[in-house]
Amino acid sequence: MAFSNVLSDSDVAAALDGCKDAGTFDHKKFFSACGLSNKTSDDVKKAFAIIDQDKSGFIEEEELKLFLQNFKADARVLTDVETSTFLKAGDTDGDGKIGNLFMNLLKISIYSPTIYLNLLLQNM
Repeated sequence: MAFSNVLSDSDVAAALDGCKDAGTFDHKKFFSACGLSNKTSDDVKKAFAIIDQDKSGFIEEEELKLFLQNFKADARVLTDVETSTFLKAGDTDGDGKIGNLFMNLLKISIYSPTIYLNLLLQNM
């Protein structure tokens, strides 16, 4: 599993179980359930790098569609509606990508790592 150095297998399994049916994915609940919302900025950067499959520095729609498969190879693909909702939540500048806010929050040194991710999650 790509996230084995960042998240526990049991947390990932619980998070995936919570959205195994089409139409049930909620990014905030998923991040909380898998434990990503409590990780350090370094762990969040690692997670971003895993999800950014093409290493463009952004997470695009096709990468979001396959989001759950980053956690488990045989996980389901997000529906078009789930993907669109997820993208709209994280695309703060309307360019069709998630990246700038995510990475900028990680660079702000006055906040704790938990606050970085919480700010991101609140904006998604």
